[in-house]
Amino acid sequence: MSSIVAIVGRPNVGKSTLFNRLIQRQDAIVDSQSGVTRDRHYGFSFWNGKDFTVIDTGGYMLGGEDNFEKEINHQVIIAVEESDIIIFTVDVETGLNSMDNEISKLLHKSGKQVVLAVNKVDNSKRIIDTSEFFKLGFENSFNISAINGSGTGELLDKIVQFIPDKKNIDNDNLPGFAVVGRPNAGKSSFINALLDEERYVVTETAGTTRDSNNTRYNRFGFDFNLIDTAGIRKKSKIKENIEFYSVVRSIRAIENADVCFLIFDATRSFSSQVKNIFWLAARKNKGIVILINKWDLIDKGSTNTKKVQEKIKGEIKPFTNVPIIFISSLTKQRVFKALESGMDVYNNRQRKIVTRKLNDKLIPIISKNPPPATKGKYVKIKFCTQLPSSYPQFAFFCNLPQYVKEPYRRFLENKIRELYNFEGVPISVFFRKK
Repeated sequence: MSSIVAIVGRPNVGKSTLFNRLIQRQDAIVDSQSGVTRDRHYGFSFWNGKDFTVIDTGGYMLGGEDNFEKEINHQVIIAVEESDIIIFTVDVETGLNSMDNEISKLLHKSGKQVVLAVNKVDNSKRIIDTSEFFKLGFENSFNISAINGSGTGELLDKIVQFIPDKKNIDNDNLPGFAVVGRPNAGKSSFINALLDEERYVVTETAGTTRDSNNTRYNRFGFDFNLIDTAGIRKKSKIKENIEFYSVVRSIRAIENADVCFLIFDATRSFSSQVKNIFWLAARKNKGIVILINKWDLIDKGSTNTKKVQEKIKGEIKPFTNVPIIFISSLTKQRVFKALESGMDVYNNRQRKIVTRKLNDKLIPIISKNPPPATKGKYVKIKFCTQLPSSYPQFAFFCNLPQYVKEPYRRFLENKIRELYNFEGVPISVFFRKK
């Protein structure tokens, strides 16, 4: 399980630039015009042996009347509630203002660990101007320049101090199965079908399921922790942006899981949000089972399951080796088959291949199909092994690892999948100097 770190602040203080710096990618759009970040961005960062999820939020606007501004404010509040650590970003160039003070009050009330990042300290002259931000009352304050990276190392050092060591996290060694998906896809109905009780309220209204709950499931030969984004809040409190809330809750459920049941509604499309949740789980190297719920509502005469599967696999390329099961939580159709598939995926994720057997099968294939020559130089792969990790990772030792391209990496991954059953599990392939 890794922590969630949210970057918050008023518009145009450099939150997206800092987000890109932390995840080492240019995922968030950066523009001098305030309010560019409206959709949330999620990324993963690694520092000093600890990984964490980073959320980039939009700029918080005090008393904003614009609909976009109201939605952004709601999403910022959700990010604050759901995160473990908050990076409060301010701008030394424009100085301390009333919006910074309002956000500061919100963060002090949250009770979360807050690290103040005074951004745009690009030269020594601006260091003097940072002193006014001490008025905000945060113990941990760092002068940074997100655009050139100065000070971000010290900022990260402090952030990872707040992240617990994995060895200290309570773990009863049971498999963790998370139930994730967009709102109103039938997640709670699926849980109720498994537990054979109306544990969670199910309504037509999207978003009635709010808080995360873990349930130990021990029946019919299965024994695992069931992680559901479930629980109830009063309707009067459901004011936040439901789509954004769903993704944030999915992130936390994914972090705690070994395998994710990704549920989506058969009466709706395999939307961009469903794909986002799929890739969140895949990038975190979790096992995945796709469950197409409410299949009992589909006209079987006009819909072919094979075509539906092919369409979904087209949406999730190149990671298509994922079980897809058509279920109905209402009638319990194939619900227990979904559990069997989830346990199979969990076992696939734990699978270890003996090095000698791996080399006996793969090296002859590599000899017949070596990597293409690059700049007149030939890559010679001599040895391979599975790395000791919680999910399948394979290292191939060769003379020129820098010349191995992505197509050949995928070729080897496909060969590994042909030889061994890693259905539903992401595989990482590395090339190292012999």
